[in-house]
Amino acid sequence: MKKVYLGMTADIIHPGIINIITEGAKLGELTVGLLTDSAIASHKRLPHLDYEQRKQVVENIKGVSEVVPQEDWSYVPNLKKYKPDIIIHGDDWKIGALSKIREDVYKTMEELGGEVVEIPYTKGFESSALAEQVSSIGTTPEIRMKTLRRLLQVKPVIRILEAHSGLSGLIIENIEVQKDDGIHSFDGMWSSSLTDSTCKGKPDIEAVDLTTRLQDLTNILECTTKPIIFDGDTGGKPEHFIFTVRTLERNGVSAVIVEDKVGLKKNSLFGTAAKQELATIEEFCHKISEGKKAQVTKDFMIIARLESLIAGKDVDDALMRAKAYVSAGADGVMIHSKEKTGLDIKEFCQRFRMEYKNIPIVVVPTTYNQFTETELHQWGANIIIYANHMLRASYPAMYKVAQMILENERSLEVNDLCMPIKQILELIPGTK
Repeated sequence: MKKVYLGMTADIIHPGIINIITEGAKLGELTVGLLTDSAIASHKRLPHLDYEQRKQVVENIKGVSEVVPQEDWSYVPNLKKYKPDIIIHGDDWKIGALSKIREDVYKTMEELGGEVVEIPYTKGFESSALAEQVSSIGTTPEIRMKTLRRLLQVKPVIRILEAHSGLSGLIIENIEVQKDDGIHSFDGMWSSSLTDSTCKGKPDIEAVDLTTRLQDLTNILECTTKPIIFDGDTGGKPEHFIFTVRTLERNGVSAVIVEDKVGLKKNSLFGTAAKQELATIEEFCHKISEGKKAQVTKDFMIIARLESLIAGKDVDDALMRAKAYVSAGADGVMIHSKEKTGLDIKEFCQRFRMEYKNIPIVVVPTTYNQFTETELHQWGANIIIYANHMLRASYPAMYKVAQMILENERSLEVNDLCMPIKQILELIPGTK
């Protein structure tokens, strides 16, 4: 029998998928190259089901002889490895983002002396559209919480953007940019204490209790599905931190970041922050370990934020603390600095990564934003948080509109600065 190859994600099985498998099995012994989570996540949103779950489904579809992993978005590496006589694909790849993939496949199969068979696209079933419909239904706290750990396993860099409202969360949930290497989007959201308190017109001094924070966080949770990292400030007393961990975990938050400072909070970007007293290593390690013991699942993450560089200490101090916090159970570390050069962050990341290959490093390049995500990852960073940009962008836009209305004594001049009401309403799920 001829060897037939079919590459697929198989996140959602619909009649179109069954049809192409059936047609492929008619041509010979069908091997399905199932794209791994990392192959998918590098070009589009992480699949709802993980690789092993998808493999189990595909293996039990009639006509499939074997399922092998496809580690790359491109079919070429597997074609060269398995040397099939035929590769089949739906004819929908003739135009759009997959057209380049199609060209490479034809060239490779010509070199191998094989054949490309294009199966007519099954009308009425489109995987991406179906995935969007599934996402519009929402998610569960358990699924959302697990997603951050899944992303860390399959993506080199996780891109997180600050959300301070349901509307900003919807933007993060849906915005995409098509680039040569695939679709770029945000992987999750950062619930910032700074932007939350600023939205309320209050100072960022950790005076707002968790219940009040959760009221606004719920607005984001109810209309989004992507993972959320929660800014836990200092975490309070260990007894309070235990309550925070359990509450966040129950609501489906993926991680909390707590900083090793004590006393009344001072924002790290102000000069007075250098006077902030650091917690002793022993007391912060105790807080971390108590938080880890309070967890119900293995999926929730506690990330230790290191304030050594903010407080005027050196990289050696930050590394000493980071090692102790990891030993105490921290699932990752966040290194913070207000230096514009970023050299202290780079040194920390490189030195920490030499000893800890798999512990996530979180960076917040607010002041050293001249470095790209690729460069930060080369230092060793896994998670990049854009911590306050959505709020910072909204204030000048609103101020400008208010100012122009006052100047012109009407709103005509601000039309170009405002979205049409209809377009605003279309953003909200269930409005149409």
